[in-house]
Amino acid sequence: MIMKRNILTLALCLAAMCLSAQEASVTSPDGKLKVTISNDRHAACYEVSYDGKTVVEPSALGLKTNIGDFTEQLTMGSTHEKIVENDYEMDRVKASRIHYRANRLDVDFTNAEGLCMTVVFQVSNDNVAFCYRLPRPEKNNPKCAIIYKEATAFRLPAVTKTFLSPQINPMTGWERTKPSYEEDYEVEQPMERKSKFGEGYTFPCLFKIPGEGKANGAAHWLLISETGVSSRYCASHLSDYKQGQGYTIAFPMAGENNGFGSEFAAISLPGETPWRTITVGSTLAPIVETTIAYDVVEPLYAPSKKYEGGRYTWSWLIWQDNSINYDDQVKFIDLASQMGIEYCLVDNWWDAQIGRKRMAELSRYAQSKGVRLMLWYNSNGFANDAPQTPRDCMNTAIAREREMSWLRSIGVVGIKVDFFGSDKQETMRLYEDILSDANRFGLQVVFHGCTIPRGWERMYPNYVSSEAALASENVMFDERHARAEGFELTMHPFCRNALGAFDWGGVIMNRHMSPDNRSRHQRFTGDVFEMATGITNQTLIQCIAMQPNNLEELPQFELDFIRELPTQWDETRFIDGYPSRYVVLARRHGNQWYVAGLNGTDQPLTLTLKLPMLAGQTVSLYTDQPKRKGEEIGPSTMKQLKIGKNGTARLTIQPMGGIILK
Repeated sequence: MIMKRNILTLALCLAAMCLSAQEASVTSPDGKLKVTISNDRHAACYEVSYDGKTVVEPSALGLKTNIGDFTEQLTMGSTHEKIVENDYEMDRVKASRIHYRANRLDVDFTNAEGLCMTVVFQVSNDNVAFCYRLPRPEKNNPKCAIIYKEATAFRLPAVTKTFLSPQINPMTGWERTKPSYEEDYEVEQPMERKSKFGEGYTFPCLFKIPGEGKANGAAHWLLISETGVSSRYCASHLSDYKQGQGYTIAFPMAGENNGFGSEFAAISLPGETPWRTITVGSTLAPIVETTIAYDVVEPLYAPSKKYEGGRYTWSWLIWQDNSINYDDQVKFIDLASQMGIEYCLVDNWWDAQIGRKRMAELSRYAQSKGVRLMLWYNSNGFANDAPQTPRDCMNTAIAREREMSWLRSIGVVGIKVDFFGSDKQETMRLYEDILSDANRFGLQVVFHGCTIPRGWERMYPNYVSSEAALASENVMFDERHARAEGFELTMHPFCRNALGAFDWGGVIMNRHMSPDNRSRHQRFTGDVFEMATGITNQTLIQCIAMQPNNLEELPQFELDFIRELPTQWDETRFIDGYPSRYVVLARRHGNQWYVAGLNGTDQPLTLTLKLPMLAGQTVSLYTDQPKRKGEEIGPSTMKQLKIGKNGTARLTIQPMGGIILK
């Protein structure tokens, strides 16, 4: 009888051990965020809770590869825990000194063939990051693998609302240049709503889980994206929502890049995937302030020199292609010099309309005025039909060597490369090759017509920013977009700009979208709204889309503010806001705080702002005023404001208007 009891006890213990081996969990340092990994019916899955509330329901994990299937018939094996701690400095993102602390859990899974896959989770306060690692199998000893598909899914509660931008079909749009991450956002939609083009949604993806019991109760916010994408993997996006499955990781479409290159990913073994990231908060502060895109990646090379931030003038936005001539560029160089602006960007067709010999002369002239040039390039190649030149200068190593050597010889310090239109690994390789080669020649790089950055500010020290949104050129092209500027620029701090530097393309100070500042459609935002975007839009080198005529038209206090506008920030704090409606951010440069607010709606907005960093101080308040009868845009004013000792200020932001406190 005793022996039978011992056998029964041993069996129960073994069963308990087996059960426990099928589930493991890891929490954030503050204990609020918890990830549970399990093996449900021999398929790996995870779920996420925040303050005890489920924010990601049990969701699939796994990979399908040419060396084995890691999506089913899995056995959960050993787990390994450790603390990850990293302090690092950045000069080109929302904070200059970052302390990252996370709890890490590695979970091993074995498939039916005995091959191993490890899922790595790092959970910091408000952030989950996870990736897959494949060792080199002993069986047949393959040295590489093709990843055909990720099973990775994100099942969110049924009540979740979405704030998303759709992925568009390949080789569509103007001159077959898409997808280029330039589609309209749709906000507060149910998950069941299909994406506009049937191809899912571009990262980053913002979600709101409404509070229980009342429509405007406490909500949870999630921002889902990826980071660490380099030449060693493709970029991805989210699929459409599927009932019971959620959103899944979607690889590039086969037709991207004119059909050239695989839509799959190829890795060496042992190897790993990029990180999938989930930022979670009961307010929007963790979404706006997150640094997760940089926390889990490392620099891939050292900078060849110290790269400087600053601002640039840009004739093309308002004066367009005809302005790319020597005399007009001199006007914008002179404008930059008078305003203390560090750079001038010369856009497309400069090789044809100015010529290389005169471009060298123009660069010398700019340097004599204390200004350095940045030049535009077409990334093509063969990826699409965009005709602008210079072409075929950035798409091969030999061409880049010749071109970048010439750029350095004439004193050019940066390039803007346009028209990519793909997330394939082949295109990721092109981005990386351009950045790496540019670093050897001391050139900083801005990308347009492109994908979002994925940790690139830290990975590539000469990377500046990307467009990857419906940017300022659309305000110029179309009155509909001009009217929607408030919607767009109160969306991006919570989504596009939250996870990567954003070249919106201009603090637009002309009141009409024309060189004469009288014809064509008007700008629908106030002057202070535009000035405030220089703070709410974060990038190392900020476009100041002034025109020479603005020197005589703008109030002196506006000119003085633009002259002093910093672009490098030591700290960022979310103050108030709601995606696509309004936003108030505070950013610190040295000891100086700048608070900027935008109202993207057509109604005045009165807010009581909590500003502890300005408590008891007298600050300069810049604000747009109500429009008077017959005015297209209301006047702007600057006055002194005493902030209460408790750090609160009650302010009204006019429709499509802005505020700045400094």
